[in-house]
Amino acid sequence: MKTYKIAVIPGDGTGPEVVAEGLKVLQAVSQKRQFKYETVHFDFGGKRYLRTKEVLPDSAIPELKKFDAMFLGAIGHPDVKPGILEKGILLRLRFDLDQYINLRPIQLFDERFCPLKNKKPEDIDFVVVRENSEGLYKGMGEFQDKGTAGEVAIQISYNTRKGVERCLRYAFEYTKKYGKKKQLTLCGKTNVLTFAWDLWERTFHELAKEYPDVKTSYTHVDATTMWFVKNPEWFDVIVTDNMFGDIITDLGAMLQGGMGIAAGGNINPQGVSMFEPIGGSAPKYTGQKVINPLAAICAMGMLLRQIGETAAAESIEDSVKTVVKTKLKDLAAGKMGYSTTEVGDLVVKNL
Repeated sequence: MKTYKIAVIPGDGTGPEVVAEGLKVLQAVSQKRQFKYETVHFDFGGKRYLRTKEVLPDSAIPELKKFDAMFLGAIGHPDVKPGILEKGILLRLRFDLDQYINLRPIQLFDERFCPLKNKKPEDIDFVVVRENSEGLYKGMGEFQDKGTAGEVAIQISYNTRKGVERCLRYAFEYTKKYGKKKQLTLCGKTNVLTFAWDLWERTFHELAKEYPDVKTSYTHVDATTMWFVKNPEWFDVIVTDNMFGDIITDLGAMLQGGMGIAAGGNINPQGVSMFEPIGGSAPKYTGQKVINPLAAICAMGMLLRQIGETAAAESIEDSVKTVVKTKLKDLAAGKMGYSTTEVGDLVVKNL
C-alpha cells in the first residue's frame, strides 16, 4: 500500500485552525477508506518572514516537488506589507511548481445560504477552470517617467500558445470526464482585448474539433457576471484566463454561500498540486475558533481526488453536505452555531 506524502503549510492567521480540521478529517477518512499518508509541516508565512526576512527559502521548491500534494491554510499577515507574501509565496509556488490550473468548484449545498432568490442546489453546480501561470499575474510591465505628471504605468498580459492550449485542453478533458452537461464555456473579452483573446478564441475553436462530444459556447466576462446572478444554471464548466478567473470565482463563492465553503486547487496535472480554502487568513478571528473550516475540509477532499482517493473525496463531500443541510445556522464566521473544532467533529461523525 502506497503512503502518500502531503506537505502542509498552515500559514497565517486562522490558517492553522482550519488546517487542523482538514487534517482531522484526513485522519478519519484514511482509516475508513484504508490508505496511508504522512505529513510534513512547513512554516512559510508572515511569522517566518518577520523573523528571518526570508519569504521562501531556495530549498523549498526542490523539496516540495518530492510530495504527492500540498495542503495550504492561508497566507497574509497584518504586519507584512500586502504583496510581499502573496508574490513571494503563493505566486512563486504556483509558477515554480508549474501549477498552471486553478480549479474552483462552485456548488450550492443548501439554498438557505444562497443570496439569490429561488435558486436551488441544482441551479448552482458548475466549475471554473482558471489559467494560473500567465496573463496579468506574470508581473511584466514598467513605469515610464515615474513620479512626473506624464507618468505611464504599463502592465502586460502575457499569454503563450503553450500556456493557453494546455489550460484549454485541461478544461476540455475535465468537461468530457466530469461535466454534467458536457458543456464548456469560454469566458473572455474578445471585443476589446483583441490580441490575447484572439489567441484564446482561436485555440479554443481549434481544440473543440478534437472534442465533438463537448458542447462549446462563449461569453464576455462582464456578461458572465450578469448570468452568474440571473441564470447560474446555464453553466457547467467555464474556462478563462488568470485575471478574469480570479474575479468571477469570488462571485461564484458568494453564490455557494460565501468564503466559508469555497475551496480551490492549484494543479499541475503532471506534478505536485496545492489545495486551499479560498478565503484569506482572517487575522481578526485568530484564536477565537469561530472561522468556518468547511472550505479547508473541502480542499482536502479535492486533494484526495487529485491523488486518486476518489471514494475518500466523495465521503468528505457527502459529509459536508449533510453537515451544511442539517446542522449549521449560517456559513459565516461566528454564525455557524458551532465552533471551528466542533464543525470538524461533525464532518468526521458524518463520514
